[in-house]
Amino acid sequence: MAPKFGTSGLRGLVVELTPALVGDYTRAFLAACPTGGAVHLGRDLRPSSPAIAQAVRTALRDEGMSVIDCGALPTPALALSAMAQGHAAIMVTGSHIPADRNGLKFYVPTGEISKEDERAINAHLGRKPANVSAGFQREDATAATDYLARYVSAYGPEALRGMRIGIYQHSSVARDLMVAAIEGLGGAAIPLGRSETFIPVDTEALDTQTRTMLSGWCREHGLDAIISTDGDADRPMVADATGRIVVGDVLGALTARSLGAQVICTPVSSNSMIFEMPEFEAIHLTKIGSPFVIEAMEQVRAQTPNARVVGYEANGGFLLGFEAAGPAGTLAPLMTRDCLLPILAPLVTARAAGQPLADLVAALPPRFTAADRIAGIASATAQAFLAQLAQDTSARQAFFAEETAQTDLDLTDGLRVRFEGGSVVHLRPSGNAPEFRCYAEADRTETAQTLVSRYLGKVRELLG
Repeated sequence: MAPKFGTSGLRGLVVELTPALVGDYTRAFLAACPTGGAVHLGRDLRPSSPAIAQAVRTALRDEGMSVIDCGALPTPALALSAMAQGHAAIMVTGSHIPADRNGLKFYVPTGEISKEDERAINAHLGRKPANVSAGFQREDATAATDYLARYVSAYGPEALRGMRIGIYQHSSVARDLMVAAIEGLGGAAIPLGRSETFIPVDTEALDTQTRTMLSGWCREHGLDAIISTDGDADRPMVADATGRIVVGDVLGALTARSLGAQVICTPVSSNSMIFEMPEFEAIHLTKIGSPFVIEAMEQVRAQTPNARVVGYEANGGFLLGFEAAGPAGTLAPLMTRDCLLPILAPLVTARAAGQPLADLVAALPPRFTAADRIAGIASATAQAFLAQLAQDTSARQAFFAEETAQTDLDLTDGLRVRFEGGSVVHLRPSGNAPEFRCYAEADRTETAQTLVSRYLGKVRELLG
């Protein structure tokens, strides 16, 4: 399948991301979107990223565009740097998908590109290189340190004092920065599992082997928590002192509450417990993908400029839409998916309350989610299958025959069915890769996990 835009940028097989194709998309981006006179360039740690970054750099220079090369760094750190200087940015990353794939994330001076920007970029493909005189080029080693300083100054050097935090480093581009962040807030950082081979960690769908490994580390090292990210560090992973994962939409709710947010924008797949949390005055549900969350946040801010609005996805990526107060300083808005804030905020809150992270989670309304995926199912195949279930009531009833009566059908993004008793099953194809995803929600963790296993099993039988 040729590279295309999904929910998080352009994605495709490495062998298809040729210099010619990368150059074409780079030129189209320059033609379609504002840049502020320069483009900040970053990349993750997968083996193909340096060469693709070079292809982007060459295309930018051939168009006369100034390039600020930030090297290997987290996507939110790159975005923060570019936005602070009023510039555009391009991140070379495939996020959590396997190393045989990669991609590009584009940023205008105000943040992530919108779906309208994607359409404009696609409309400008096929432009010939200008081959004009180049603008300036320089390296910037401060983007990652500025990103780190944002959180150290907001939370202070004592915020995690006395806590032992494991860092599952693997091949995350933030693996050293996470250590520095924990230590900068006074905690003890224990680096674990560093790998020089790229590991495609999907924080939404950790396998059993990884979960067992995390639990073992907690016992071995006496940890209060373990943290990690996906490959480009815009999705968090947090486990409590037993190694039990705190899923992304729970991290989002805890972070929103700790910041004093009043309005939440989040995809329809996120945990619905936020509707039972009185501190949130309004909740806007969107399609899955940060561009849709950002669009909803911008609509809120346009109507109420001082709104204390945040956004997050079920994968935990968090977007801050107002200036928030931390224990030691303020946090400026950052309208792009961030991993570090939803990692640190719950840990700081738990430490300040003098309680384990697990107790903080247990005090939330009892709604539990689970998610997993099947790789290797083409998007067109998945779409046709879901269209049949959406249109044919009898087919949908047969597919969900083990459940109670269906009480609601939501087609906002994929197919989301609610049953008597409140359980939910949500099926959709991935927007970034040939994968079929299943989300479930129930009043018990085990029930949600059973639903995911049951219906991914059925999809595997039907679609292969």
